[in-house]
Amino acid sequence: MSQPRYPFPDLNTLPQDIKDRIQQVQEKSGFVPNVFLAFARRPAEWRAFFAYHDALMLKEEGSLSKGEREMIVTTTSAANQCLYCVVAHGAILRIYEKKPLIADQVAVNYRKADISPRERAMLDFAMKVCQHSQEIADADFEALYPHGFDDEDIWDIAAITAFFGLSNRMASFAGMQPNPEFYLLGRVPRSKP
Repeated sequence: MSQPRYPFPDLNTLPQDIKDRIQQVQEKSGFVPNVFLAFARRPAEWRAFFAYHDALMLKEEGSLSKGEREMIVTTTSAANQCLYCVVAHGAILRIYEKKPLIADQVAVNYRKADISPRERAMLDFAMKVCQHSQEIADADFEALYPHGFDDEDIWDIAAITAFFGLSNRMASFAGMQPNPEFYLLGRVPRSKP
């Protein structure tokens, strides 16, 4: 596996708020996802990135489930050819949906994936935002309403797609590699201590 173009900073040299968040993630997951260290080289950007990430991905309002949010990320990240985000968010998607095959299916071809009509409509819209946002029209909104999405949900779909477009490009240009742990998450049962 290749090395990132920008070396990760030493965890001990980071501002306390960033160090605390990284340690919380490590305690929960058992490892530190590389994205947390890659962005930490610029603390102001790290804070802004993760504040927006959390506002989009951890919010309780709206009808999008956590799994649907991760499905958007995995699908559009594949379209953007971002190895890091497909592998990392695919792992999270598998865990949330409790479906070991889902991430591979939506990353390769969501139209052939074992997903609901609601998820298909959501991903059709996300992919249009990802690849042809200038062509979004009223008809694209109208196609989502029968599936239970309102205008705020549609904003969320677009915002997640756009935010991860930024993330995809940063991860790709910087040579960020997925942590090896991500590859197996949600595929095999966790071993019990």
